[in-house]
Amino acid sequence: METIPEDNIAMASPKSPLQPPTYGNLITVLSIDGGGVRGIIPGTILAFLESELQKLDGEEARLADYFDVITGTSTGGLVTAMLTAPSPSDANRPLFAAKDINDFYLQHCPRIFPQDGSPFAAVANVFKSLSGPKYDGEYLHNIVRGKLGETRLDQTLTNVVIPTFDIRQLQPRIFSSYEVRNEHYQNALLSDICIGTSAAPTYLPAHQFETKDSTGQVKEFHLIDGGVASNNPTLVAMSEVAKAITRKSSDFDRIKPNDYTRFQVLSLGTGSQKLEAKYEAHKAAKWGLLGWLTYEHSTPLIDVFMQASSDMVDFHLATVFRALHCEDRYLRIQDDTLSGAVASVDISTEENLENLVKAGEQLLNKPVSRVNLETGEFEPVDQGTNQEALIRLAEVLSEEKQLREMRSPYGSFKER
Repeated sequence: METIPEDNIAMASPKSPLQPPTYGNLITVLSIDGGGVRGIIPGTILAFLESELQKLDGEEARLADYFDVITGTSTGGLVTAMLTAPSPSDANRPLFAAKDINDFYLQHCPRIFPQDGSPFAAVANVFKSLSGPKYDGEYLHNIVRGKLGETRLDQTLTNVVIPTFDIRQLQPRIFSSYEVRNEHYQNALLSDICIGTSAAPTYLPAHQFETKDSTGQVKEFHLIDGGVASNNPTLVAMSEVAKAITRKSSDFDRIKPNDYTRFQVLSLGTGSQKLEAKYEAHKAAKWGLLGWLTYEHSTPLIDVFMQASSDMVDFHLATVFRALHCEDRYLRIQDDTLSGAVASVDISTEENLENLVKAGEQLLNKPVSRVNLETGEFEPVDQGTNQEALIRLAEVLSEEKQLREMRSPYGSFKER
């Protein structure tokens, strides 16, 4: 446990190339769902978007230069940190370019989620799930600590919002750049936050750590996966923005807290099972605790509440943006046709990881879809492919960044 000097919270963080929304027309939000190894799917989407931004603004363009807030849960929280933590070699540039995210997953997932190839693996996994988490998390903890080092929440290159769930308090714990100056104890190591939000029940162990501010106040955290509360963290991030506006933050002058028409949102899912592959009541009716925790290659109890969390957020936002006649401001990219191993959160064989890369590439070429508010299913809309929608989004983001630079008295950079 380290003492966090209060003065450190007010210190100038690395410079962000993005001027605040005060000088623009939009509030830009990037959101990434949880989903374990399926983080490869949004990784593929993000690499494409960043490449389009580079075509417009140069090879040094990075996603953190365009989004006012990046939010992620579980594996999405890890991607959020990768995109926003400063690089040791250049404090004004992120640790990872978007194109490097999938390389990280392909290299490290087999050791984060080691596979048992023995004939008795299924039986062994059942007994393991009854006595403790399926994986010890040691390799994940080491690689996250090694990559993120001593970086704290207040040092990210743009605002971040990472949900977790505190099992001691039985309530969500949101780590937010917008809150860290008001609640200094939140200024934890980014590695601890990422380990906490990734601690999926039955898969990885819960994570405990403490922070201590300059007054000697100790705050304990007992965290599990943020997907328990918000597997799709889009609405959480928008709420954090609304709170900052309510508190009269200078970043949001003349912007109303509930003005959804100002938001430009990109929300990325990590895929879900196709309709006919989901669980059936006549089978679930016979499950006890063991069945809900271990059914074929999945954990139904975890799948159900995480999928419900993601879908309810999408349903709510789709309704709001449609009611305000600004549906083009909300782009949700999700693949609800996964089946078999690619629908799992932890099958990390070389074959499955490569299949996830292919799933992400195929998703780029699928039509833009929106949730049907009557059936809850994704249906194509007449807006071309996801790839075409991302090309249009890149143009919007680039124009918004240039507009802010033109209007701002600080030019291309500002002190956070």
